[in-house]
Amino acid sequence: MIDSSNNPPDGPQILNRRQELFRFFVLAFGIWPIVAVGVVGGYGFLVWMYQIIAGPPGPLGH
Repeated sequence: MIDSSNNPPDGPQILNRRQELFRFFVLAFGIWPIVAVGVVGGYGFLVWMYQIIAGPPGPLGH
């Protein structure tokens, strides 16, 4: 039988607004900037290592 009452289902409680905002700010201004710097730095390191092995880019067509 379908329960037509307005009772919320049993499960994790809905976060209140303060907890949700705190988690948003931790992600937006804490974790994601660190991840972004790591990704850009990692890419730069890979390019640097590639150029150590293959040599720097030179003029094209010579």
